[in-house]
Amino acid sequence: MFSNHVLEMDWLAEAERIEAAMREIVGSQLKRRGIVVGVSGGIDSSLVAGLAARAFGPERVLALFMPESDSAGESLELGQRVATQFGIRSRTVNLFPTLEAMGCYRERDAAIRSVFPQFTDGWKSKIVLPEIGDKARLNLFSLVVQSPDGEQQRARLPLDAYLTIVAATNMKQRTRKLTEYFWAEKHNYAVAGTPNRLEYDQGFFVKYGDGAADVKPIAHLYKTQVYAMARAIGVPEEVCRRRPTTDTYSLPQGQDEFYFALPYEQMDLCLWAHNHGVPAEQVAPVVGLSPAAVTNAFRDIEAKRRTTLVLHLAPVLVETVPEIRH
Repeated sequence: MFSNHVLEMDWLAEAERIEAAMREIVGSQLKRRGIVVGVSGGIDSSLVAGLAARAFGPERVLALFMPESDSAGESLELGQRVATQFGIRSRTVNLFPTLEAMGCYRERDAAIRSVFPQFTDGWKSKIVLPEIGDKARLNLFSLVVQSPDGEQQRARLPLDAYLTIVAATNMKQRTRKLTEYFWAEKHNYAVAGTPNRLEYDQGFFVKYGDGAADVKPIAHLYKTQVYAMARAIGVPEEVCRRRPTTDTYSLPQGQDEFYFALPYEQMDLCLWAHNHGVPAEQVAPVVGLSPAAVTNAFRDIEAKRRTTLVLHLAPVLVETVPEIRH
């Protein structure tokens, strides 16, 4: 019978299994000495950092903090608490000068001003999707801006402006990954990816940005499971209480309003149910939605899987090259 207990497991036993797999992958397959983790102060990267410290010892883990102008002030502080908690080394790399030099903020702000000409220094912004409900949802983004006096305005995003804003923000993820690989190569370490199952399955990552990694130890865990395992291995409670955010836009932005159809607690259960063929009518009372809304969530899952195929696709060859055999 479907219930909200389907995601439960022995958290410490699963953590130990992941840690053993990380040691085998990094040491035996990748031939690397340790792990680099980009730590954002969010739950996923904090769990991966903790698992890495337990798997390799804290002396063979490097946490990177990579703030930029739109990062939340608490992100760096929470990331530092995670590093302290697990005794791992850390380094802070401010990405603002690099992103500014590459035109990230300039291109983004020009796109925003094409919709709101009054947007200037001191204003904040984010992009959002409509909430899911009983009616089918079109995944059309709107732009939200806030003036220095706190007044917010909202407008539908034209395609050109949307593409420019997303391209500029994706530059942040790719610059972070570039930084991670520099420090990994400097120490002969592997780079750990931090996507959970929701993100990996539904395409909530940037190709060659946070989607790039040598090992992705928690890609099979639902977000609910990530939170539970993080508590079990001792991730600081302040991190475990933090709601998922993109930490990419200057206005606070939850992952559900930017990408996912629902908050992760409901999204996890809908994804599990969809994967296991549970009818929407059985899912609805468990997740607190109508059967129609659950059906729309299922449709959104399938739509995102179709677009995610391109993100997972390896570079396409014109002609097949024989694989190297070991």
